[in-house]
Amino acid sequence: MLCSFHFQGCFLLKLKLLLLQYDETDARRERAKNSLERYMHYYERWASNQTSRQKAQADLLKAEKDQIANLTDIFGIPETQLKFIIEAWSQIIECRRVLKWTYAYGYYLDDKIKSEFFEYLQGEAESGLERLHQCAEKDLQIFLPSVKSDSTETTTPTVAEFGEFRVKLAGLTSVTRNYFENLVQALEAGLEDVRATGQAAGTSSTATSSKKGGTKSKKKQHTAPSSDHTDDGWPCERCTFLNPPTVDACSVCEKSRY
Repeated sequence: MLCSFHFQGCFLLKLKLLLLQYDETDARRERAKNSLERYMHYYERWASNQTSRQKAQADLLKAEKDQIANLTDIFGIPETQLKFIIEAWSQIIECRRVLKWTYAYGYYLDDKIKSEFFEYLQGEAESGLERLHQCAEKDLQIFLPSVKSDSTETTTPTVAEFGEFRVKLAGLTSVTRNYFENLVQALEAGLEDVRATGQAAGTSSTATSSKKGGTKSKKKQHTAPSSDHTDDGWPCERCTFLNPPTVDACSVCEKSRY
């Protein structure tokens, strides 16, 4: 009888150990799965930007070889005044290189507060880059020789429309450059600014709540002067681009004026 209980006790103990081992193995499997998924998330974006950069390099060569000459023939604009297209593609190539390696940086970043700050800066830079790339790759095609699918007539936009495109592309190039300069500077500083930013935000929030009544009156005083300077244009709140007073949406990032 004693041996029977002894055997049963050993069996239950063995079963418990096996269950613990199974749970541990299952937990390891889950951790490995999560680790692999996280790695693939960052690697796929690293590889995607590498591919986009290589394509941008090919598009730059195409612009230098064919597109600039075509635009000169169509609009009569000297090639020296079309360098903004080359500058845009050069900026795209450089930004793709930087953005590619930010995903490697983010993969090894294990500070939660810094990670949130990093992802914000990275997201702002990436959004700006996508707008610039879209403009250089898609919007430019409107001004190049093309044939309608239902006729043999060639569509040619006006010089004024090309001028608007030039302002937009040059503005996006400048804004995107600023985004990436801020991102690189923050990374070089080890993202230490996130501490100061958090403290400044807390101080600002406290000051705002303690002077709630005075804030409203100041806000009214702030909005009034903008109407006095409408002839000079208005700066976009998102990208700071100075827009002409006749438009209600930013020519660069398309954010509404009001």
